[in-house]
Amino acid sequence: MQGPLSVWLVKHGLVHRSLGFDYQGIETLQIKPEDWHSIAVILYVYGYNYLRSQCAYDVAPGGLLASVYHLTRIEYGVDQPEEVCIKVFAPRSNPRIPSVFWVWKSADFQERESYDMLGISYENHPRLKRILMPESWIGWPLRKDYIAPNFYEIQDAH
Repeated sequence: MQGPLSVWLVKHGLVHRSLGFDYQGIETLQIKPEDWHSIAVILYVYGYNYLRSQCAYDVAPGGLLASVYHLTRIEYGVDQPEEVCIKVFAPRSNPRIPSVFWVWKSADFQERESYDMLGISYENHPRLKRILMPESWIGWPLRKDYIAPNFYEIQDAH
């Protein structure tokens, strides 16, 4: 089932895939990485002027990585603003997604955290470097196939 934003995107010839609605009734859309920057600018102009959150997750071991954006239309006098959830999937072998820092400045630390934990490279981000882990850290700790360095499982601990 398509929501109102999906219908509007189709009407204007913008490529996306509707993923339905979440448990709160918020429309969820999938955008291809190569289309994400231009659609982000269009959504900002359309009125989605607030990036409420950005996060990322590992879909499955050895599978895709996802970058998730929760956008809101903040307008004066509106008690229930429109919201949308955008998911951008990237291949694990070369996870590159255009940064939306230049559209929503609040993406700065959030994209850096996703880079730090999952290794998603946000193209054109002005300061893309580790934010939680030391620069010398090897690997991406939140990937499902990550093996912690120097990890020794304690056997028979009582």
